[in-house]
Amino acid sequence: MDRKRNYQNELEKIIKKADHDNPPSLLLHACCAPCSSYCLEYLSKHFKVTVFYYNPNITPWEEYRKRVAEEKKLIAAYNSEIIWGEREGHPIGIREADYEPSKFYDAVRGLEKLGEGSERCEKCFELRLEKTARAMGDGYDYFTTTLTISPLKDADKLNKIGERIAEKYKLKWLPSDFKKKDGFKRSTELSEKYGLYRQDYCGCLFSKAERDVQKSLAGGRELSAVGGTKKII
Repeated sequence: MDRKRNYQNELEKIIKKADHDNPPSLLLHACCAPCSSYCLEYLSKHFKVTVFYYNPNITPWEEYRKRVAEEKKLIAAYNSEIIWGEREGHPIGIREADYEPSKFYDAVRGLEKLGEGSERCEKCFELRLEKTARAMGDGYDYFTTTLTISPLKDADKLNKIGERIAEKYKLKWLPSDFKKKDGFKRSTELSEKYGLYRQDYCGCLFSKAERDVQKSLAGGRELSAVGGTKKII
């Protein structure tokens, strides 16, 4: 039986070996500002981070624009604090990719009726991470994603998808499981501190439909936020 990997420990070993006078560069796929909050706080201390915002799964368009705006708001706040010496870390950049919902629907065709955490989600992860890899060029040492911070996302699957894509393009994948060591808890604290919009569904039309059903079954009871989504208490 294979021993379960601790991806967060693997990340910390890479950080320890890094040249802190000339930190490595990282292209970080970000799904939303709340999930980015802790990841950026942590990673910007050790890497020159550029956020890559590519999420064609998000619907509708108004929701997509709202999430992009929140991501930019968070990065601007962090950079201001870094410049004024209020926060430890390197300035953070951002690249917003094209909004391509048709690419998402093509990727998940035939899997629409599957639930959250299914093969449909894996195809979505692959789409977004491959786009991130192809955006690296020669300008970055590593790429990774904020998605592993969510308790509802399988870090093992995400890392294996990332590693497979990295091998395909001869790149370096940065392993992670950002929810470890209270990473998710810290993200909720930072979201509150910066007044970040915390959406109640992952992003796609199908996850929104599932969430609407759960809300209906909850009969109006409060839902608690989990990794940018919410679950019935």
